[in-house]
Amino acid sequence: MRYVCLCLLLAGCTVGPDYKRPDAPAPPAFKELAGWKISQPADAADKGSWWSVYHDPELDRLERMVAVSNQTVKAFEAQYRNAQALVAVARAGLFPTAGLSGGVTRAGSGFSSGSSLGTSSSFGSSGSRSATLYSVSGTVAWDLDVWGRIRRQVESSTAAAQVSAADLANAQLSVQATLAVDYFDLRAEDALRQLLTETVAAYERALRITENQYRAGTSSSIDYVIALAQLQSTQAQLVAVGVQRQQFEHAIAVLTGHAPAELTIAPAPLAAEVPVLPPGLPSALLERRPDIAAAERVMQQENALVGVQLAAYYPDISLSTLGQYVGYPLGQLISTSNQVWSLGATGSEVLFNGGLRAADVAAARATYDGSVAAYRQTVLTAFQQVEDALSGLRILEQQAQAEAVAVSSSRRAVELTLNAYRAGTVAYTSVITEQTQLLLNQQAALSVQQSRLVASVALIEALGGGWSTDDLPKTIETISPLMP
Repeated sequence: MRYVCLCLLLAGCTVGPDYKRPDAPAPPAFKELAGWKISQPADAADKGSWWSVYHDPELDRLERMVAVSNQTVKAFEAQYRNAQALVAVARAGLFPTAGLSGGVTRAGSGFSSGSSLGTSSSFGSSGSRSATLYSVSGTVAWDLDVWGRIRRQVESSTAAAQVSAADLANAQLSVQATLAVDYFDLRAEDALRQLLTETVAAYERALRITENQYRAGTSSSIDYVIALAQLQSTQAQLVAVGVQRQQFEHAIAVLTGHAPAELTIAPAPLAAEVPVLPPGLPSALLERRPDIAAAERVMQQENALVGVQLAAYYPDISLSTLGQYVGYPLGQLISTSNQVWSLGATGSEVLFNGGLRAADVAAARATYDGSVAAYRQTVLTAFQQVEDALSGLRILEQQAQAEAVAVSSSRRAVELTLNAYRAGTVAYTSVITEQTQLLLNQQAALSVQQSRLVASVALIEALGGGWSTDDLPKTIETISPLMP
């Protein structure tokens, strides 16, 4: 009993290094922050629904479908449930194992023609005897976690489950961002279709002007042919718009967990406003990105495995007990005279294994060091992505302003040149030149607006999409040890 109590006291020991998050490079401010304000709690997007900042009901509907039906997200969710189960597997080692068995045996000695095997105990004419023996036994075995090997395994498995939870959150964010990008690309195709439709209408009006000028004898048929060719070329561009739009619609259908034939998105304008998204401080990024959280939990997982390998230097200690009743008849089986019991403790230690334990510890430490480097690289990459998105949005905003001026100037140039053509002071080629330049400027402005929306999605994704390490499960729910 004293030995058992000593073992239970020693069970508080846990060998191996306790986890402490290593430092990671974090600048005091983002380099590309010029013109941005530092975010406040009220500035953040709603948790789990960051896309609501675009105020687009159709985008909201599609993003909700992703959360429910996307197969990539479901696969990561299944991996998380598997990680939860592995935590339960590790925790099971902390509990004793109990078993119960029973049996019945018919035994006898000597034979005679008058003997019978149909009773619990009988004697034949020649002195033979037989009996039916009943037995029931229970066993309990317990591997004592004296050195904390199993507790380190539980710590490692719990960290691995948190890695899986962060991976799930990162997969959700990635799929949501991909859908938002595809959606804005689709809306850009809608806007391009509208632009080309309006351009075709303008070119049809210009064609009628050249026809009237030709009939009036103020221009040649060449002007009419040039205007007709320009119109037909633009009509062909309008038809081609449908190809990419359908591809984006098909991609969105797959992201929402549907076959392309099951989803149709009605045309709508491209968003005219790009939401302002305050980026916050670089240090806060460490708590807001699920991929950084996953890399950090990998370090804790590998750190715990160092303790598992160090525990191999210490002996394994286990307790076992047996209680059994053997006898007959069945009604008197449970009695002191039929009782058999045993209680024991065993210990084992490897004295020599050719340096295997030292090699295992060295490998575990090296793996941990690798996870630290991977964590720091993940942090650096995250800072790069935020800086890229900030600079991209700032430059694109400047470009959008310049394109707006160019479109306005081109529209005025087309109007003046067309009036001059009516007056017979310029050739129609001048009109064609200005109309072509206007369309190019309008397409460029549309492309810049599309790029700004896509860049805003990239910034939201780089900032973690409103996610926080507070969303990670602090305790991992597992199957009860009392359940079969």
